[in-house]
Amino acid sequence: MGLELYLDLLSQPCRALYIFARSNGIPFEFKQVELMKGQHRTEEFQKVNVLMKVPALRDGSFTLAESIAILLYLARKFKTPDHWYPSDLQKRARVDEYLSWQHVNIRGKGSKLFLMKVLLPLLTGQPLPPEKLESVTEELNVVLKQFEEKFLQDKPFIAGSEVSLADLVALVELMQPVGAGYDLFEERPKLAEWRRRVEEAVGKQLFQEAHEGILNVKNLTADKIAPELLEHFKHQLLKQASQN
Repeated sequence: MGLELYLDLLSQPCRALYIFARSNGIPFEFKQVELMKGQHRTEEFQKVNVLMKVPALRDGSFTLAESIAILLYLARKFKTPDHWYPSDLQKRARVDEYLSWQHVNIRGKGSKLFLMKVLLPLLTGQPLPPEKLESVTEELNVVLKQFEEKFLQDKPFIAGSEVSLADLVALVELMQPVGAGYDLFEERPKLAEWRRRVEEAVGKQLFQEAHEGILNVKNLTADKIAPELLEHFKHQLLKQASQN
C-alpha cells in the first residue's frame, strides 16, 4: 500500500498538503473526503483518523493527523529541497515561529470571516449583521498587519530569499477570505507581490487548480450539506457569532 492523503480541497491545510506534494513530485493517492457530506465522520475514515478531521495520511500501516506534522513528515521522508524547511538553524526557526503563531491568528481570523460571511448565511438564510461582519473583518485586518510587519517585513518570503512551508501555509489560509468575497490583497501591495512570488514558486496552474473549489464556494447550497451536519454547523456558528 502506497502513500495516501485524505483531503478536501475546501480545507486550507488540505490545499497546502496537496500543493506541496504535487509541486515536489511526491507520489500519493488522493483520497477525497467531502466534509460537507460528513464523510469525515464515517467509521471507515475513523480508522485513519479517530479525530475525524482532514487532512490525514496513511503510509502503509502508519497513520498521521495534523497538517503541519504531515508536511514535515513528507519533507523529511522525500528529502524535498532544503528551502521548504531549511537546515540553517535561524531560517528554520523563522519557519517554526510562523507555523506556531498562525493557528489562532491568520488561520483563526481568516476562517472566522469565511464561516460568518459564507456558511452562516447559507444555514440561517440571513446575512450576518453589518456591524458583526465589520468586527470580524477588523479582527482579520489586525493580524494581517502583524503578518506584514513581523513576519514578511521587506523580505521576498517569510524565511528570507526562498519560499518555505511557512509561505505556503500562510497563503492557502489567506485565500479562504478571498473565497468569501473579501479581497484582502487589493489594497495591500506588499502582500499582493508576496502572493505572486509564492504562486510562481509552487506553479501558478497547480495553485489555481487547488483553489478552484474555494473560489467558487458561493455556488454552495444547503442541500449539498449532510442533514445531520446542518444543525451542528448552525449551532456552532451562531454561538461564534454571538461572541462578537
